[in-house]
Amino acid sequence: MDDRKKIFIIGGCAVFLLAGALLFFLTRESGGDAKRDNTLLLAREYIDKGEFQRAMDMLDGILIENPSDEEARELRDEAIEGKRLAELRRSDGSSLTAEDIARLLAEYRAGSGTLSLADVERILAMRDAAAARAQGAASNSAAADTAAEDASSEAAEAKAAAEAAEARKRAEAEELAKASGAVQARMKEVNELVTRGRAAVGRGDFAAAEQSFNEALAKMPQGETRFEAQKLADISDAWYEGFAKNAQNAQGNEAARNAVQAAQQAVQKDASLALPHFTLGRVNRDRGSYPNAASEFREASKLDPNNYLYAYELGRTQFRTGAFEDARHSFEAAARLNPKFEPAWYNLGGTFSALKRPNDALASYQKAVALKNDYTAAHREMGRVYSAQGNYAKAIDSFTKALEGNPRDLASLRDLGYAQNQNGQNQAAEASFTQALSAEPNDAQTNDNMALVKIALNKFSEAVEYARKAAAAAPNNERYAYTLGLACEKAGDTDGAIAAYKASAAKNARYVRPRINLSLMYLENGFYSEALNYLLEASRVEPGAFEVNNNLGNVYARMEDWPQAIQYYEGALKAQPGNVTVRMNLARAHVGAGAIARARDSYLEVVRLSPNNYDALFELGKTCASMGDVESAKKYLASLLEKNPSYQSRAEAEKILGGL
Repeated sequence: MDDRKKIFIIGGCAVFLLAGALLFFLTRESGGDAKRDNTLLLAREYIDKGEFQRAMDMLDGILIENPSDEEARELRDEAIEGKRLAELRRSDGSSLTAEDIARLLAEYRAGSGTLSLADVERILAMRDAAAARAQGAASNSAAADTAAEDASSEAAEAKAAAEAAEARKRAEAEELAKASGAVQARMKEVNELVTRGRAAVGRGDFAAAEQSFNEALAKMPQGETRFEAQKLADISDAWYEGFAKNAQNAQGNEAARNAVQAAQQAVQKDASLALPHFTLGRVNRDRGSYPNAASEFREASKLDPNNYLYAYELGRTQFRTGAFEDARHSFEAAARLNPKFEPAWYNLGGTFSALKRPNDALASYQKAVALKNDYTAAHREMGRVYSAQGNYAKAIDSFTKALEGNPRDLASLRDLGYAQNQNGQNQAAEASFTQALSAEPNDAQTNDNMALVKIALNKFSEAVEYARKAAAAAPNNERYAYTLGLACEKAGDTDGAIAAYKASAAKNARYVRPRINLSLMYLENGFYSEALNYLLEASRVEPGAFEVNNNLGNVYARMEDWPQAIQYYEGALKAQPGNVTVRMNLARAHVGAGAIARARDSYLEVVRLSPNNYDALFELGKTCASMGDVESAKKYLASLLEKNPSYQSRAEAEKILGGL
């Protein structure tokens, strides 16, 4: 760039036309819509972690507000593809891991747009390595936070299951009391054997468990079909617990087979029992067969409509399959049956969020935290709803409460930093992200957010440091590379900014932001062809974007290609009809093209939008004078001098008036 005259054109410039100077109004993507940008970043993170439905929900929110947002639409399509992949099965019957899916999606982003069978087979062949990685990943703090939430929910569910077991025992005791003495003795013996078998399952001695269960079945009293079905249901429930504790090994598969077999036998003996359907539902759910799981949970709820745990598990499975309206009804039933069961309220809140009913979601989360004040996940989700609504003060309060319940909850800490940033509390955001990075120093999104906060605080060299960490941690993420370019540009590292913007653009052919900023850097330094190339690339992706059209108009105006400049200025005005500067530039482009009447009409529109725009009055008067419209020229120039006696071009205006 040293051999080319450097031309800075922020604000006005010194290129004069017949009727005045073009006011180049350059629109730079310095951050754009921060809420939208962060939503896209979060959605990308959720996709990379395999949380496809959550990503889809967030992206749908963007697309509802702006259906033409191609970037959000492309990311949503990727999430849909990821969800489809997540439903695939390996040859051993287990689900694809997040690592498997992330690799497939990386190929999807980079290439053909469709996934071949060979791609899928190659990833499936890596399942053993992926399983090993998954075990190692369980040690990181994010996984630990999730495990803590799961443990809290499981504790409530375990309590509910224990209550249901006690209710079954009471019912069985009533039946036992009705039986004859000999039958009672046999029933007690069977009960003891089943209890012994359950204990053996609990300690992992499946051989002893199987022996006890077989003895129990052999000692069943004749003619007591319902009792036998109940014991088979209990045996199935016990085997399920063995499966849940050993899901990753051969013992778990054995326990699952035994659970299914006993449950099916129980149903054959007595079709009115709900418990075996519930057990079949849990086995199918844990294996990822959600439609079958939903069918079994639905049957369990139908047979025992007063069991809130059945309704709750049905709702969770329906949510997993995207049947949000059905899930809502199920969670509402669970909450109605047991208003003190906080996981039902929490999941109802998540369902309302998925249904785009944020106020109902907030009401549900509030009921959850009223029951469990330290319910971290519920407070965090409330914060996210408030943040999405732009109520950052309440979001900050909710994230703070989430952290009071679990100070190690990094998700709440990161979201707190974002809300603080959006609320103008950049120093507080800086502190939150510092704390988050002390726990996970290489987390890409947190480093990227920190870089943006550092830019807001004018700490540009520090911003570069954090942006580099983000880009290094996620080398395929185009947004992190873009932030690095932005930080370098702010820090005065032109070469570093150009390199980062180019890297960002290369990672995603549909990512407009780096192309806009690259074009402006080239335009500001007089490299019109290079600027034009990047803007035309951006225009192919977002032909209606204001920034793209306005800057294309500026480039063509610099090149004195007036028809093209007019075309793109008009495109910019379709996106922002009230933008006075662009309309002024359009008028001057009409002058350059010799279309004086159209220039006059554009100046008139500027004066209508901004009656005290002195430059517009001056140019309008000159244009009318050049057209021979003496009365109009006098009117506008006289109005200018009356409104602004000290106007910078007063002498020229008076000279024109004197000659009319």
